[in-house]
Amino acid sequence: MFRLWGKIWKDNHMLKDEVVCDDREDTRTHKVFHCLEQLCYDMDLGNPIWLDTTVRHFQKHDKARFYQDNFIEQIDFDYLEIQVIEED
Repeated sequence: MFRLWGKIWKDNHMLKDEVVCDDREDTRTHKVFHCLEQLCYDMDLGNPIWLDTTVRHFQKHDKARFYQDNFIEQIDFDYLEIQVIEED
């Protein structure tokens, strides 16, 4: 089971969080993209763009933050944070 935790933050307060699971037989990268897409759909957000710094931080810490620069549309929060909480 692969689980990704998504949190929306504004002014150092968590406004919303959700956990998305993926139990398909697929690569880790595909699972991350699929879970992020599902998370954004559930939270009614556009899919963020993976910038080089975001990718490096995610590879190192299994956690990434998506700021306004990562989104095409305007967001009303400070950042979306994702974190891998379970991997098989």
